[in-house]
Amino acid sequence: MGNLGIIFKRELFAYFSTPLAYIFVVIFLITNGIFTFDMGGFYMRAQADLLPFFSFHPWLYLFMVPAIAMTLWADERKTGTIELLLTLPVRLADAVLGKFLAAWVLTGIALALTFPIWITVNYLGDPDNGVIFAAYIGSWLMSGGFLAIGSCMSACTRNSVIAFILTVAICFLFVIIGSPILLNAFPDWVPQGVVDAFSALGFLTHFDSISKGVLDIRDLLFFTVFIAAWLLASAIVIEMKKAN
Repeated sequence: MGNLGIIFKRELFAYFSTPLAYIFVVIFLITNGIFTFDMGGFYMRAQADLLPFFSFHPWLYLFMVPAIAMTLWADERKTGTIELLLTLPVRLADAVLGKFLAAWVLTGIALALTFPIWITVNYLGDPDNGVIFAAYIGSWLMSGGFLAIGSCMSACTRNSVIAFILTVAICFLFVIIGSPILLNAFPDWVPQGVVDAFSALGFLTHFDSISKGVLDIRDLLFFTVFIAAWLLASAIVIEMKKAN
């Protein structure tokens, strides 16, 4: 935990020592406001909930999170500092997890700074705060899934732009897998079990469940295993490419 904590602090402070973290947070908050109030019709719905706020998060994360994740390993490989990092008495698992946690905490900070809308909806009505809290948890877990994919894609290339494009493409795939539009496109002869298994791989299926206030262990386990699997893939890729 010592090395993990050191790497985590180093990476987190590195974000805030440059304008990157501040730009990310500001853009995240502005786009959230636009989606919620203009596109989501927050006031026009006249309902005391944050459905318009959370419904756009998968699509917002689709572009915001890869922008953070693309530099996790690509820049290290490009500048050659990855060789220095891996020659230190630091386990590869600590390096991968430390970088991921720093980026995940950054997204958590950006998400937490949206608290004024939670205060607003309580001022305007009487919402179910338990549901809203669960939706925040689900949103943060989903951002972790996006980041884990981005970590792996960043480890695959020296070019951060390529890492960004690959991350967006793969994340988009996992978002639309659980969308009703795609599920309704299955022919009638496809067994329902196959459709359900296909749907279970999508972010929307699990996030929608959590955002309704249902903290099902299956949804929490999905995001946990999903993040762990992609971080393991990141470590494997780094190990394979550390000499290149």
